[in-house]
Amino acid sequence: AASVLKCGKRKIWLDPNEVQEISLANSRQNIRKLEKDGYVIRKPTKIHSRSRVHRRQEAKAKGRHTGHGKRKGTANARMPVKVLWMRRMRVLR
Repeated sequence: AASVLKCGKRKIWLDPNEVQEISLANSRQNIRKLEKDGYVIRKPTKIHSRSRVHRRQEAKAKGRHTGHGKRKGTANARMPVKVLWMRRMRVLR
């Protein structure tokens, strides 16, 4: 049924009340007929919301969630001394 409906096995719903009739279906055409009758249904895709991520990114843009406990790299890895030095030098030119 999954290949007929062009989706994965976990997206197929088989009517539990019509198990007998579904088990007799042995061709792709029979599966299509069962789909038309509503005994075999393709489930809708799950929604994977990014709203929490967007909210957190907005907060980080404001400077939240960046305290000592959230830092993994060294200070130099996060903002290299070389870059700071280059900026200072270029200002002086």
